[in-house]
Amino acid sequence: REMGAAYPGGEGIMSVRTNGNALPLEAGMDPSRLEAGAVAATFEGLVTRSPFVVRLRSLLRTLEECLEYPVEIEFASDGEQLYLLQCRPQSLARKPRPAPIPKDIPAGRLVFSANRYVLNGQASNITHIVYVDPDAYARLEGAERRRDVARAVARLNTLLPKRQFILMCAGRWADAGRGPGDMGISYGDFKHAAVLIELMPAGGARDPVMPADVHFLQEIAESGILYLPLFGGDEGAQFDEQFFRRSPNILAELLPEYGGCAGAVRVIDVFAAAEGDVMQVRMNAELGEAVGFLSSPEQEIKHSDTEDAFEEDHAENYWRWRYRMAEQIAAHADPAEFGIAGMYVFGSTKNGTAGPASDIDMLVHFRGTPSQRKTLAKWLEGWSLCLDEINYLRTGYRSGGLLDFHIVTDGDIARKTSYAVKINAITDAARPLRMKQAGDGVASGPDAHA
Repeated sequence: REMGAAYPGGEGIMSVRTNGNALPLEAGMDPSRLEAGAVAATFEGLVTRSPFVVRLRSLLRTLEECLEYPVEIEFASDGEQLYLLQCRPQSLARKPRPAPIPKDIPAGRLVFSANRYVLNGQASNITHIVYVDPDAYARLEGAERRRDVARAVARLNTLLPKRQFILMCAGRWADAGRGPGDMGISYGDFKHAAVLIELMPAGGARDPVMPADVHFLQEIAESGILYLPLFGGDEGAQFDEQFFRRSPNILAELLPEYGGCAGAVRVIDVFAAAEGDVMQVRMNAELGEAVGFLSSPEQEIKHSDTEDAFEEDHAENYWRWRYRMAEQIAAHADPAEFGIAGMYVFGSTKNGTAGPASDIDMLVHFRGTPSQRKTLAKWLEGWSLCLDEINYLRTGYRSGGLLDFHIVTDGDIARKTSYAVKINAITDAARPLRMKQAGDGVASGPDAHA
């Protein structure tokens, strides 16, 4: 309103709302006559009435041709010229998968847990931890001593095994491009870490604003570094502070010149401190849970692209996987061997509302002998236990059996008793599944009653 059309590039950036319409900001407009809130930055003119988009597309294509790979850029413009600020390969990082959260961690093996602002991901076989003690760091006097801590962290980044150490320190995100707290370290000073953990103060508000440096968080996420805040005193969360204070500090051995920082910076050789064990970090955004625990070194399993696509963090995958398993059970069920006339799925799996802890509800129309019924129940129980273990490895939930099956007879169906009422129901009917054709392995539908 103060400058009107004299604002540099204003005709391309600003629009004026009048009578419900957004009009271009034109030369000659009297700013004093514009109502408060009438001017808005829409970039409409820049996109539709200038060569800006064409020039930007040409720049991207030129860079891609010269570099031989797709790029993403950061730029500035004064309305006349484009200024290229940054150019980097286009990010193709896969979305991290939710990690299973163990529920049976032995006492003394859980080092920390969290239940707020948890993202997806996992870091396996962590061998070292760089722990910047919040209390000791706060007691450091003078900017130079604090800068020594930052320098020590940067040096450790080059010495410790890549993607096998954790950086833990207090604070929130600072200025753009800087690291956690007021340590004055940049992304390049801890870019080889597997996990960045910020230690938040106890007694804070239950729902403080998430650290605001989105650009910085995106940068570390795209580089494969996991981020996790630990809030002191959170109900249900744990932090074994004594593990970090009692474990031997090897900073002076690695960096004798920074031995004076040993009070504030503790470098823990997990393998030595835990007598041959390493640390595993598991984070699951669906469950809102994260844990760091000690265990024997484990072999990392590489997942195929198909598995990655299936495991993307979409709620629909819970029911899709369950429905697929129900189909597999029916397809492998031999009607002659088990005395089965039909199999059905119902409940959350059929309705597409299943979550990570949901079971698979199935109906089995049975016409066999008591001996066949006993064999059928054992066969289904085997499926139930196997699927429960698979679901545990995928989500961290264990129920003791994922399959909730109900065996009904012709009499149950005729009398519409219990779960049998769902067969051919008017509303929310159980869905018939294709079964194995006796003798030739071909799947078939349930018999005539379905």
